[in-house]
Amino acid sequence: MKGYTDRPKDGRPHMEKRMIMSKVAIVTDSNSGITQEEGKQLGVFVLPMPFMIQEETFYEDINLTQEQFYEKLASGANIATSQPSPESVMELWDKLLKEYDEIVHIPMSSGLSGSCQSAIMLAEDYDGKVHVVNNQRISVTQRQSCLDAKLLASGGKNGKEIKQFLEEDKFNSSIYIMLDTLYYLKKGGRITPAAAAIGTMLRLKPVLQIQGDKLDAFAKARTTNQGKSIMLNAIKNDIETRFGGMTEDKHIWLQIAHTANLEAAQQYKEEVLQQFPGYDIHIGALSLSVSCHIGPGALALACCRKITV
Repeated sequence: MKGYTDRPKDGRPHMEKRMIMSKVAIVTDSNSGITQEEGKQLGVFVLPMPFMIQEETFYEDINLTQEQFYEKLASGANIATSQPSPESVMELWDKLLKEYDEIVHIPMSSGLSGSCQSAIMLAEDYDGKVHVVNNQRISVTQRQSCLDAKLLASGGKNGKEIKQFLEEDKFNSSIYIMLDTLYYLKKGGRITPAAAAIGTMLRLKPVLQIQGDKLDAFAKARTTNQGKSIMLNAIKNDIETRFGGMTEDKHIWLQIAHTANLEAAQQYKEEVLQQFPGYDIHIGALSLSVSCHIGPGALALACCRKITV
């Protein structure tokens, strides 16, 4: 948007052109792993994801902590994921648009939830002021998208430009997840009871991957150490073949995520640093929307290519 000031030669202001930056709010959901408190620190607004537990509605990081979630999961409680209600989304947007010119809304991957498509439909009534980003990320990579959006906004990009940038950048990330148990995949009907029984008997540690909008099988490990090596080698391969290789400027963000497994995540960080010395590695809790399907004890390794403004 351009504005002008007038300063003629008679002492009044000369004609000058100046740029007025759009004030952009960044919104995400708690699948990003960004807590309400961290959101305040980062300047990111976080919609809590709802869960139905024994027919009662809970909201992540509002009246459902990580510890409470895993306690309920271990008790065998029936847990179903949901998405933010249209009313809660619009209430937040309406509130923010009283202070901000535009909103960039970054929900979890459209391939893993309907919340992205719902937000896109709701945004149609906001006259181009709300830009919903479908960049197909979740957890620590979704979190990085929010930080990238903040950086782009501080560099003068408007909402439409930020949305376009993030969607074009969506495949510049990878996540690999090693499961500790097959029980929850079987419970959710994602593998057959027979396959789960065989995997449990052989003590297999499945490694899954998230590339774009899909959660797929990647490899099978016989031990935890083998699984960690598989993930590390997969990330190194992605960096070499997809992200331009290792460089002195460390142009890759590395992240470790976990499900109720912080101590193991911290230990894994030290192992990853041996292969990536000097890198800043973020540790975060894996999204509860993913956790309810894979259970506790999981470890994940992720990377994103750093953006330039």
